[in-house]
Amino acid sequence: MNKKFDTNLEEGNMGKKLFVFTLAGMMILGLVFLNSCAEQQVKTDELQEEKQTEVSETTQETAEKTEATAEDLEEEAIRLEEKRAQEAFENKNIHFAFDKSTLTEEARVILKRKATWLKNHPDAKVIVEGHCDERGTEEYNLALGDRRAKSAKNFLVDMGIDSSRLTTISYGEEKPLDPRHNETAWAKNRRAHFRIR
Repeated sequence: MNKKFDTNLEEGNMGKKLFVFTLAGMMILGLVFLNSCAEQQVKTDELQEEKQTEVSETTQETAEKTEATAEDLEEEAIRLEEKRAQEAFENKNIHFAFDKSTLTEEARVILKRKATWLKNHPDAKVIVEGHCDERGTEEYNLALGDRRAKSAKNFLVDMGIDSSRLTTISYGEEKPLDPRHNETAWAKNRRAHFRIR
């Protein structure tokens, strides 16, 4: 009976030891697992931080490029607008009645716009060209073209443009816009043309 009791006691102690070892092993495994999870979390956090930094840098670069592109587009739009305004200045002629050098109302309106442009561009210098239709002698048309150019120049000077910025020249009938020999062509050719130099 004592032997049986001792065997039961030994089996009980072994069971307790086994339980303690099992429990200790499970705790060690739990700690290893927790440590592994913590390391994994740190790595995940580091990766997320790196990705956020990359995203932030990319976003900032994109924003800077967008801003630079917007500035470039704005500058290009200003250049194009300026080019159009200059072309409009040069391409808008004033016209005269047959054998006249006096300014029409329409010519005065156009010249006022040209004066405004010149005031906004104080470095611009202009050649005012006087032209005639083919009727009349060459000498007469050169003199008439000169009067037409000077008439336009004087109006611009009266509008506040310094006369040193304006030069006149007469081409008489030498440079017709329309080479035909009819009233429509002659009306186009009786003009003052403005060329920026």
